[in-house]
Amino acid sequence: MKLKIPTTGTICTSSQGRDKGNIYAVYSVESDSFVLVVDGIRRKLDSPKRKNLKHLALTPHNAAEYGADFSNGKVNDCILAYALKQYAQTKN
Repeated sequence: MKLKIPTTGTICTSSQGRDKGNIYAVYSVESDSFVLVVDGIRRKLDSPKRKNLKHLALTPHNAAEYGADFSNGKVNDCILAYALKQYAQTKN
């Protein structure tokens, strides 16, 4: 199922570009067509990647389901990377 409206913490997969197939979490929504994404390993919280929504496949899952809740402000790169790893294992 593909979502159309991203929110902070939404898990997504890159569908275009050099990083095709990488799993990210939405860090923030810039506009109707651009978001900032992070993964905790290559793209850390202090340097998020700007991605066009057309190049992302949004999932109905949120990083908070796997322990990386952006709302409380206690997320770091290690926690985020672990949460995305847990999502990838359950997806397969």
